[in-house]
Amino acid sequence: MRSTEDFEEFARARIPQLYRTAWLLTGDRHHAEDLVQETLANLLRTWHRIDTPTAYARTALVRTFVSQRRRKSWSERPTADLPELAERAGDPELRLALQSALAELAPLDRAVLVLRFFEDRSVEQVALDLGKNASAITTRTARALDRLRAVLGDGAAQLIVH
Repeated sequence: MRSTEDFEEFARARIPQLYRTAWLLTGDRHHAEDLVQETLANLLRTWHRIDTPTAYARTALVRTFVSQRRRKSWSERPTADLPELAERAGDPELRLALQSALAELAPLDRAVLVLRFFEDRSVEQVALDLGKNASAITTRTARALDRLRAVLGDGAAQLIVH
């Protein structure tokens, strides 16, 4: 049986990856932090029964995200703080355009793209995480990429695939 100390060690090791995925899903630092916190709280409740905590945490994160998007409170945005400016590699205009285009997708479509292309997971892994079959994930991926191409143009949407 796993102990609370085991959970704390797991959480410390996995928070960076969970946060990265949560930020890609939400596009907002505060929502990403809340999503990770809720995921870890759910994980702690079932910690003693979980065989594969990493897979469970990833699945719980995505399912919690999809569930949260259905709530009316999702659209609330804090405005008191100015965004932090950080030096980042890459094209910031493209990153903002991609973030904006991802935000226009349905939550499940966004989750599929983030898991497939940013988390580099296979169709089968994404299907397992989301409780769908592989053909549904393939179809959702194609349709979501078509929507991104419509917003970003063919060249920019290809950046996700490569």
